[in-house]
Amino acid sequence: MDRMIAYCGLVCSECEALIATQANDWEALERMAARTREEFNMPGVTAESVQCDGCPSGSDRLCGYCYDCAVRACALSRGVVTCAHCDDYGCATLETFLGMATQARSTLEAIRAGRAV
Repeated sequence: MDRMIAYCGLVCSECEALIATQANDWEALERMAARTREEFNMPGVTAESVQCDGCPSGSDRLCGYCYDCAVRACALSRGVVTCAHCDDYGCATLETFLGMATQARSTLEAIRAGRAV
């Protein structure tokens, strides 16, 4: 599978949900759903609901927060490949997210610097 970078800089192609979805691995999806139910007290989470084709895929199969993600919604509305390509890079919406997902910042910074990611 090619490397897939989400708008926010997370690496979708390294995500457990995407890997299991693409492999059609229902056991892995159920383990992920069970962990989510327990860790986040979300009793309604099922293997079907954690399927994901990746944030920038254009698919309706997105797991978790991706449906409601303000960073994703903004990037889609602006038509950028990632936030690193946005004229408003470093906006409050992105910075709030990066405060919780620090690993994504290095990916976006590498893209802005023209380094392969």
